Amino acid sequence: MTTMDLNVSPLGRVEGDLDVRVTVEDGVVTSAWTEAAMFRGFEIILRGKDPQAGLVVTPRICGICGGSHLYKSAYALDTAWRTHMPHNATLIRNICQACETLQSIPRYFYALFAIDLTNKNYAKSKLYDEAVRRFAPYVGTSYQKGVVLSNKPVEVYAIFGGQWPHSSFMVPGGVMCAPTLADVTRSIAILEHWKDEWLEKQWLGCSIDRWLENKTWDDVLAWVDENESQYNSDCGFFIRYALDIGLDKYGQGVGNYISTGTYFEPTLYENPTIEGRNAALIGRGGIFADGQWYEFDQARVTEDITHSFYRGTGALHPFEGETNPIDPEEGKKQGKYSWAKSPRYDVPGKGFIPLETGPLARRMAAGGPNAAEHQDYDPLFVDIYNKIGPSVLVRQLARVHEGPKYYKWVMDWLSRLDLKESFYSKPIEHAEGKGFGSTEAARGALSDWIVIEDGKIANYQVITPTAWNIGPRDASEQLGPIEKALVGAPIVDPEDPVELGHVARSFDSCLVCTVHAYDGKTGKELSKFVINGMV
Repeated sequence: MTTMDLNVSPLGRVEGDLDVRVTVEDGVVTSAWTEAAMFRGFEIILRGKDPQAGLVVTPRICGICGGSHLYKSAYALDTAWRTHMPHNATLIRNICQACETLQSIPRYFYALFAIDLTNKNYAKSKLYDEAVRRFAPYVGTSYQKGVVLSNKPVEVYAIFGGQWPHSSFMVPGGVMCAPTLADVTRSIAILEHWKDEWLEKQWLGCSIDRWLENKTWDDVLAWVDENESQYNSDCGFFIRYALDIGLDKYGQGVGNYISTGTYFEPTLYENPTIEGRNAALIGRGGIFADGQWYEFDQARVTEDITHSFYRGTGALHPFEGETNPIDPEEGKKQGKYSWAKSPRYDVPGKGFIPLETGPLARRMAAGGPNAAEHQDYDPLFVDIYNKIGPSVLVRQLARVHEGPKYYKWVMDWLSRLDLKESFYSKPIEHAEGKGFGSTEAARGALSDWIVIEDGKIANYQVITPTAWNIGPRDASEQLGPIEKALVGAPIVDPEDPVELGHVARSFDSCLVCTVHAYDGKTGKELSKFVINGMV
């Protein structure tokens, strides 16, 4: 088979550089390697800086989820400095964090994922013409409205944060804003408009309360056929089309999940601590592995660098973590192949294993037992997981399912603001301490670990959702979540492997990608896809 170079739509359409090399045998992916091709070194930049430098530096890690970086960075310092948190401050942080995710849901779906649903490989589907009409980039009827209206939730973020992205208004002890009644009523109006015009009118074809009545996979299928409005909504159409073209048949991944949880009940997190974090969460954290749930414990997290371009091998907890880069050419001689580290979690009785993070992980955590009265309990995706298993389709459905849920939460938090009370409590800036802050960004678990010595940052480690998902093999040669999810994917056309794009983009990994496809029997390169934009 001849070798060819083709420019195709990218596997990741957000930021960064990722090479995905797959071995293909008889039209099916049999192995995969995810290779993060860019070194950034934010941990090195922060070393020796003022402890509050993370509030300014980490939001610059990402241009689309900078608010999430600020949120967990602020809580890392809150726990290290043992601050007091006014209720209003917790509510404002919750509101802004959730609005950033609400922005991401339609923007990701239409601009990053649904474009591939118009690929010519699906022209035989009876629903193909309708997919093109709705989802074609820039000109699709749903694409246009979804992308344009996606900016509305972050207008609310900007009202409280002063700007979006790259705001730094969350600080240890609260937030640097003093909203007025006009700010709150304007925020409510903006979100109601977004809900009316996109979430209910275009995406669901029904009220958000009707959608949230779905508790099983059978409920979802019945919901699609319930009436014409739901059947022809973007959500109803996506479910029908995805089932028709087989997006429920591949992309399963490791089948084990991690969510660190996010959003706090203000009355339960007045004095943030690492130990008190789980009980105060509204969006629960947790581990789901081999059919069992476990409480999340940050002490069980490690980062393995055996196959990463850093000095040494093995794994360390982030408080002791090191970021010592080496020349990639030297690293390749040692079997290293990625700038990403390999986060792993020590599951009781199972050892250190790779875990998938993201909306599906959050939904699996939400379906776990023992939810407190203030916490999210949602059994829908546990039922879907048990009925049809994880897949590209299920991962997407989990993401958009959070739109109605987060909308209701934000409206509740806005109603609970007391504008006569404080939004900030000045902390004591302790010269020594360790802190942990985490949230659930749109793409999954996002965490900071900070060590403060002599009033300076002695160590700062960030583990992003993309690191959890695209990390390479570890010392035990366990594949990372995306590597595992690519295995089993069918490749109908090796010169246009849209299936690889579906799998990688279902994780919404924050990377732009280059892909090399190899025939497993001959070792010849089938195609090389150099991907730098929407071409």
